Amino acid sequence: MVSFEEAAVMLDEIALELPGDIFIELNGGINLLPDVKPHPDGESGELYIMGEYCHNNIGRYINVYYGSVMRLYHRLPRESMREKLIGILKHEFTHHLESLAGERELIIKDMIQIEKYKERDDVKK
Repeated sequence: MVSFEEAAVMLDEIALELPGDIFIELNGGINLLPDVKPHPDGESGELYIMGEYCHNNIGRYINVYYGSVMRLYHRLPRESMREKLIGILKHEFTHHLESLAGERELIIKDMIQIEKYKERDDVKK
C-alpha cells in the first residue's frame, strides 16, 4: 500500500514532469487530501471522487483525495498507483485548461459517464 506521504511525493514528481504552461492561473496548486469523498450519485457506496478541479472565490486548484484513491486501488503496486495518479492529474488539468478556454467538453463527458453509471445501477435494483 502506498502511504499518504509516498502519494504526496509521487504527485510532486508527476507535477514536475508536466509542462509548466498548464499551471497558468492554478494559484492554489495541487492538494493531496486524506479524505474519502463519496460521489453524490453513488448510492451503492462504490463511486468515489478521486480528484476535483475547483474554481471559486479562493482561486483555481486541484484536490486529489487520497482516501478515495485508496478505497479503490489500495492493493496496487507502487508503479501502478503512480499511473493512476497520473491519470487523475491529467483529467483534472484538462478541466483546468478547458475552464481557462471557456470549454465544457470534459464536464459533459463526465456527466454522460455518471448517467451511464446510474442507468447501470438502476438495472441492479
